[in-house]
Amino acid sequence: MPALKPTDFTGTIVWLGLMPERSGKQITAERRETLDLTFAGAVGDAHYGETRPSCVRVTAQYPKGTPIRNTRQISLVSEEELAQIALRLGMERIDPLWLGATVVVRGIPDFSFVPPSSRLQFESGATVTVDMQNRPCSVVRDTIAAHENGQGAAFVQAARGRRGVTAWVEREGKIAVGDALRVHVPDQRGWKP
Repeated sequence: MPALKPTDFTGTIVWLGLMPERSGKQITAERRETLDLTFAGAVGDAHYGETRPSCVRVTAQYPKGTPIRNTRQISLVSEEELAQIALRLGMERIDPLWLGATVVVRGIPDFSFVPPSSRLQFESGATVTVDMQNRPCSVVRDTIAAHENGQGAAFVQAARGRRGVTAWVEREGKIAVGDALRVHVPDQRGWKP
C-alpha cells in the first residue's frame, strides 16, 4: 500500500511567475509561461536554493538567520481563493505579481488547507511537496496598496486561510501554463494527541 495516495482532485496551472530578487518593502515579480523546477526550486527565483536563512516563521525553533532546509522554494495560490481575497477587499482582482506567487492553480477546492506533506504532481512528472499554509504578510499588503491607491490595507485579515501553500521540489521538471496537476495525500489519519 503506497504511503501517498492519488486523489481525484486535479487542477490546472493558470499563471506562473518569478520573483527575481528580494526587494525590501514591496514585491516585484515577473510573469512566465514556463518554469524549470530543480531540486533548489524555480530557476531564477529569489527563493531558489536548497537552504535558506530562518525567518520570523520559525523563531520558536531557530534564531533568525540560522541556515535551514529551504521548504519555501515555491509559493502556490488558488485562483478561486485570490478571487475571494479580492472580494473581501472590494477589489476587482488581485494580481499574482503582487504576492510574489510562483504558481496559480484553478480547480482544487480548499487549496490553502491541502495537508502538509501532500504532493502536487504536474503532468510533466515534476512534483512539489507541500510544506505548510502560507501566511499573509505586510509586504504583500504594502505592494497592493502601492498599486491600488491604498487599497489592500486589510489584506492580512482578508487573506487569512486563503494565501495558498509553500512547497519544495521533490522531482525536477518543466511546468507550463495550461498544465494539469493532481493532489496526492498522505495515507494516514489526522493527528489526535
